[in-house]
Amino acid sequence: MQQYPLWKTLTLIIVTLIGALYALPNLYGEEPAVQITTTSGDPLPADFSATVAKSFEAEKIETTASRLEGKQWVVRLKSTDSQLKAADVLKAGLGRGYVVALNSAPKTPGWLHAIGAKPMTLGLDLRGGVHFLLQVDVDDVRKAAVDRYVNDIPALLRKNDIRYTSRKAVGDALVLEFADTEKLDKARSTISREYRELTLTTPPDATTPTLSARISDVEARTIVDNAVQQNLITLRNRVNQFGVAEPIVQRQGADRIVVQLPGVKDSSDIKERLRATATLEYRAVDESGDANSAASSGVVPPGDELFYHRGDHRPYLLKREIIASGAQLTSAQPTIDQQSGTPAVSVTLDASGAKKMLEFTSKSVGHPMAVVYKEVEYTTTYNAKGDPIRERHNVQEVISVATIQGVFSSRFQTTGLSNKEASDLANLLKAGALAAPISIVEERTVGPSLGADNIKKGTYAAVAGFLLVVTFMALYYSLFGLFADFALLLNVVLIIAALSIFGATLTMPGIAGIVLTLGMAVDANVLINERIREELRLGLPPHQAMNEGYNRAFLTIADSNVTTLIAAIVLFTLGAGPVKGFAITLALGLATSMFTSIIGTRTIAYYTLRNRKLKDLPV
Repeated sequence: MQQYPLWKTLTLIIVTLIGALYALPNLYGEEPAVQITTTSGDPLPADFSATVAKSFEAEKIETTASRLEGKQWVVRLKSTDSQLKAADVLKAGLGRGYVVALNSAPKTPGWLHAIGAKPMTLGLDLRGGVHFLLQVDVDDVRKAAVDRYVNDIPALLRKNDIRYTSRKAVGDALVLEFADTEKLDKARSTISREYRELTLTTPPDATTPTLSARISDVEARTIVDNAVQQNLITLRNRVNQFGVAEPIVQRQGADRIVVQLPGVKDSSDIKERLRATATLEYRAVDESGDANSAASSGVVPPGDELFYHRGDHRPYLLKREIIASGAQLTSAQPTIDQQSGTPAVSVTLDASGAKKMLEFTSKSVGHPMAVVYKEVEYTTTYNAKGDPIRERHNVQEVISVATIQGVFSSRFQTTGLSNKEASDLANLLKAGALAAPISIVEERTVGPSLGADNIKKGTYAAVAGFLLVVTFMALYYSLFGLFADFALLLNVVLIIAALSIFGATLTMPGIAGIVLTLGMAVDANVLINERIREELRLGLPPHQAMNEGYNRAFLTIADSNVTTLIAAIVLFTLGAGPVKGFAITLALGLATSMFTSIIGTRTIAYYTLRNRKLKDLPV
């Protein structure tokens, strides 16, 4: 028998040892735990251990471990009853500056944890938790874009001394009228130079020189796509503040976002925080306008907007131009105003916001500036048939009007809020403002008992499939069938190790992918064994027949696996959620089965049969 390459033997040994090592944490299971992080995302205090111990001391709650793991403090407990009790005690004792979340912590030994070995992450259908499907209000995105152009384009024309006689927004277009065609042509040239994304047309039925500026279809799609992407980033930042382990926040389709929070049992607070759209706008007060007259007549001067104060409902005329908004805030902290002793939010603006604020305050000392609080709320009512009707309410209130005492730019305080509003608003601003309002169109809660039942059924299916395949191969192919059974067992170990190393999330479709892979993994060995039988029938000696069987079956095995891998890639690229989970396990299973079937069984067969004088092969 020809010499077998040493590198293949060493590769099999090394891969087997690494696979077994990184699959091992999955055998230790999990235990109930409480996870604690700061709402601000800042590191925990140095004496936090003593704070937690003091909270548990009075209630006599026993813990198995309490330590810092990464950026969060994890308290491990003996039972779910102790877990719930511990969470209540911590929420009451730590206050609003911390996020206390129920979780399940792996019982991985320290020596495995030290080398980065960790168990697979279980998906929502296996672990339990909450699932939200969020709808982004794309109509609001388009309207906001049009409103920006309604304010910016007239300012551009005034800057270039191009006069227009009237302006108005018609649908998603800004319509400008001019005294003559010369001014219209100058305006067209100026606008097209500065705003290439706009489509400029002259309405054929206009009686005066008129220019219509409309957002192009390509730009409209880009604006919507950017808004959904910004919302995706913002929601991830907000979810990170909840302290949930392994959350899933991903886009679905053109204007929807899926949020899955494994292990979460109470979704009420999270639901409100996810869809909250509160933000701030800083605007100049129009001191020359009569706000009371505008409120009673409904006629608002051009360039102004009418708002009402939250407290006394007093009307204010504010300039349309926004000096700074929540989108330009880089930091926000709840604090107490030193002069008034009332709750406040200390904010820091980015470079562009600070520049505009500096320009405004430099020329507005002694003049008032208003802070506008904006939020979008959704309420659900039901008609006579019981069908839900979602209604949108825009909350726009002036929370403070203060006279500018001095020049400032990036750092200042906003007052006029309650304690809860200051804390909540600081958290929202820190996580980032939503680029467009969102509504929850679907909500599901999966209990941990259902997840445990799914795991049990999935495990039974995998074990049953494994035993049936192992039995068939051993009976039909004798010794080479046992070689295939070893490769099958190694294949399962390597799939579990790969899922653990890459941090992939295992779901029920993922378990289905593993079960399917078990059958496909044996398929390669069937091709090899049948090829060896054929070479024996052609009269080749046993050892030569074995070598030829492996060599000639390789291309067939590679072809069949490559085509299936292409299908898995397509499923992963175009699919979402469960389909992706199935595609991941299928692709990993294909890669590991190629290795175990071709290198694994051949190595075992070589070292088992190399010193034997055979007249036939046990195949």
